[in-house]
Amino acid sequence: MQKKEEIPNVLKAIETRRSIRKYLSLPVEFEKVGHILDAARMAPSAGNLQPWKFILVMESAQRLEVAEACLQQHWMAQAPVNIVVCGEPAKSERYYAKKGERYATLDAAAAVQNMLLAAHGLGLGACWVSAFDDHMLRKVCDIPEDVLPVAVVTLGYADEKPVKPLKFELHNVVFFSHYGNRVKDIAEVFGTYSTYVAKALATARQWAENALKKMQKV
Repeated sequence: MQKKEEIPNVLKAIETRRSIRKYLSLPVEFEKVGHILDAARMAPSAGNLQPWKFILVMESAQRLEVAEACLQQHWMAQAPVNIVVCGEPAKSERYYAKKGERYATLDAAAAVQNMLLAAHGLGLGACWVSAFDDHMLRKVCDIPEDVLPVAVVTLGYADEKPVKPLKFELHNVVFFSHYGNRVKDIAEVFGTYSTYVAKALATARQWAENALKKMQKV
């Protein structure tokens, strides 16, 4: 009987992560904050330009100002740490012209997702907030005009356990070859693909074994 393949930890983290909007009145260890920021800087970016900066907001008065700038989402001030994520469009535009701003935004968003998963893995709650008044947030954090605020990540120990949200099934969101091209039985398609992959891996394994035998004879 074939042993059931275990789901990698990263996939479990993706499945079990939740957006947390209620926090305990507990400080977050700076070592954990450092790990989360480290995860952010390891995100992929166009041309590996890494066009992002992160502003740590930990003082309660400034957190209240950030919450006010985020369209009066005052629950954000409960989180002991707010991280304002910024993109640097000019950095990307030097290489990608007009597309640079979009790339810088997407790169910063990738960094945010890394932060959320890292926080979850460290036993912390986090939430991605993108609704804010640009002018107010720039003023609160002294963000220059050529730098783009992309998101605010709230961080702390969770004081809630949100239920798993409903998600679309694969057959609702996956097309084959062309937009809108669906199949009735996606499991059958992936099953056929899995068979193809298994055969390809077996062929590659056999080739490697034969190559090793020839090397040993030399």
